[in-house]
Amino acid sequence: MVTDPIADYLTRVRNAIKANHRIVEVPASNIKKEITKVLMDKGYIQNFKFVEDDKQGVIKIALKYNAVTKKNAILSLERISKPGLRKYAHVEKIPRVLNGLGVAIISTSRGVMTDKEARTQNIGGEVLCYVY
Repeated sequence: MVTDPIADYLTRVRNAIKANHRIVEVPASNIKKEITKVLMDKGYIQNFKFVEDDKQGVIKIALKYNAVTKKNAILSLERISKPGLRKYAHVEKIPRVLNGLGVAIISTSRGVMTDKEARTQNIGGEVLCYVY
């Protein structure tokens, strides 16, 4: 049993990047699907597919690499809000990652979104992770 499924998701992706894998498989959940959609929209991953099985399902993520330098699009994945210490941010206090170059993924009452989307919708929430 995993106590923090989001941290497990980020660790699987981080390990796949370090091992230069093209595809990583992660057990599915609704919050992981939403985080994957945000990563796809912001261009950090190449593609993803939800595969249903007898249990909870699997998310297959195709990682994005630069053709020339062979570097991954994701330099860092950092979990912010943990089960032992949740981090919530009001709309004025939403953090900027790398002065706006990175993305903070935030879980709000209107769904999972980036920090920029949360500011435009004038809504705060739980800061899940930083991606850059």
